[in-house]
Amino acid sequence: MRRRDARPQGTGTAGPAGARHGEDADGTPRHMKVPKGLPLWLKIVTGVVSVALVAGVAFAAFWFIRLQTNITKAPLSAAETRNAGDPLVNDKTDRLQILILGSDTRDGKNAEYGSTEDSTGYGHSDVMMLLDISADNKRVNVLSFPRDLLVDVPQCTDRTNNQTFPARSGVMINEAMAEAGIGCAVDTVNKLTGLEIDHFMMADFNAVKELSHAVGGVNVCVSDPVFDPDSRLRLAKGDSLVEGEQALAFLRTRHAFGDGGDLGRIKGQQAFLSSLTRKLKDEGTLGNPQRLLQIADVVTQNLTVDEGLASVPSLLTIGGRLKDIDVSKVAFVAVPTQAAAVDPNRLELIEPQASQLFAALRADLDLTTPGATSTPAPSESPAPQPTAVAPAYDKAIQPVAVANGSGVATRAQELMTVITGNGFAQAVSYLANPVDQTVLYYGPGFADVAADVAALFGIPAAQVQEAPGVAGVQLYVGTDFGTGTTYGAASVPSDVVNQTANDAVCQQVNPLYIDQ
Repeated sequence: MRRRDARPQGTGTAGPAGARHGEDADGTPRHMKVPKGLPLWLKIVTGVVSVALVAGVAFAAFWFIRLQTNITKAPLSAAETRNAGDPLVNDKTDRLQILILGSDTRDGKNAEYGSTEDSTGYGHSDVMMLLDISADNKRVNVLSFPRDLLVDVPQCTDRTNNQTFPARSGVMINEAMAEAGIGCAVDTVNKLTGLEIDHFMMADFNAVKELSHAVGGVNVCVSDPVFDPDSRLRLAKGDSLVEGEQALAFLRTRHAFGDGGDLGRIKGQQAFLSSLTRKLKDEGTLGNPQRLLQIADVVTQNLTVDEGLASVPSLLTIGGRLKDIDVSKVAFVAVPTQAAAVDPNRLELIEPQASQLFAALRADLDLTTPGATSTPAPSESPAPQPTAVAPAYDKAIQPVAVANGSGVATRAQELMTVITGNGFAQAVSYLANPVDQTVLYYGPGFADVAADVAALFGIPAAQVQEAPGVAGVQLYVGTDFGTGTTYGAASVPSDVVNQTANDAVCQQVNPLYIDQ
């Protein structure tokens, strides 16, 4: 018997003979067919766009995976009280502080610069700079720390094996990461400055060579022809375009610039970075995705960062924040130092200048504006308010003295100008032993005079004390009041900026290293 509704085998329910359900006669699925009514040009455009989208996605995926696998990461902190994996700031909108480290490790491609015995453990930080980006992206500070600077290193724990190293005093700052890793260097700078670093980036010798190649060389200047056999730097007098080995030599040379010390080397590094900043800005590199990818590929192959920065979007965010920066507001600064008392071949901080600089950084002041001040922090014992009516004494005959224990030779004269300018015509000043805290002392019967002098400078009431041995009023100035005329207000010290990225500076060659 014949089955009802029998159809030719292989025939679709609604299509022509030979076509399956949902297909045209040629076997093409209907949802993939371009409507016959579309013009040829639109068909071509549709195909091109489809191919471009697929290629774009593949290209982005390739670069994302490549860059992401390049990145090496390490803990941000070696302290047990801080969870280094927690995000501390919004990298896109907040003020950002990144510690830049140059490692002296001789492993791998760096072996030609010495033996493995030249660096132990994690290596030493051959370069240490703090990159400070303001929240509005209008200012950048680059603070350099000499590697010979003697500092106190806090207790640090190596996160790879949980070995704890005790705190140490009076050691070179470049040794901070040698035992417990990069996080210990971060903790040391935090302790020294009172800041809270958000990220770090550490690169080795090879990174400098590859980066200088990627940007097509960096222009530098020397006052005389120079040759340093140790770093292998050899340049003619004047301007030179350096890349590769010569770029690295320029940054590494320790003896060829200035007096042959670490401060001369820092100025050379700052000049190199200034020139690099101008070049990237002038060529629009940070706004050019193709160039940025090329540079990112080079950098990430030779870079170690903290967990919070260990992603391609995070690194690109930093570049995006810097692309529109005014180069005149990129300030290169070195911490104020002098020859150490314990060893003239080492350095120590100069006080109170160093404390003033760190206070200005904590207050987020514009370092390119000397004298700029912040609002004093609230005090538990606020300063006396200025007398609203004429005092019940004659200011012109009151015995007022300024004892300068600040460590700054000209400090007393600055404060005397304020005192005499307010009618205390008989005020005198003299040098005193250094003290940490400023105190205003007064003798019996001079409480009202002391209150008015305290009000001139905003000295807190808790630091205004009666002292029977004082004749009249004595303002004993400590290192905590080394600048400005308002106590507790941070201010920018004068001559703190070595140069801005807008300045093209020629390095003075050490006479012993002039190439004959």
